[in-house]
Amino acid sequence: MKNTHSKFIGYILWIFGFLGSHRFYYGKPLTGTLWLFTLGLCGVGWLIDLFLIPSMDKNADLRYHCGQYNYSIAWIFLTFLGPLGFHRMYLGKWISGFLYLFTFGFFFLGVIYDFYTLNQQISDKNSRIFS
Repeated sequence: MKNTHSKFIGYILWIFGFLGSHRFYYGKPLTGTLWLFTLGLCGVGWLIDLFLIPSMDKNADLRYHCGQYNYSIAWIFLTFLGPLGFHRMYLGKWISGFLYLFTFGFFFLGVIYDFYTLNQQISDKNSRIFS
């Protein structure tokens, strides 16, 4: 089994977990959205996730393809610099990356889209390299 996601990054994002960051990172956008709108289920779900991160990490490792593009780097770029498009440039999507840079991530709607799809974008890129 290849390690696609990092527990360390998962725990770093868990610090912002009441916003659902770690859940998006591990490919759980629906519960990430729920955490975002309920502040981690009023903090209870956020606290429980402290113990669930190892299993979320293992499931993400099984679900996504490893390869040239590192999930953790892309997620750090998206989480902290999303509107600047660095995560897109990292994936070789230069045109949309520069458009994000000059339009605040397509007026932040593109950043939201990427929170839902970044894992799959990386997985697709990594699987194409080996095909």
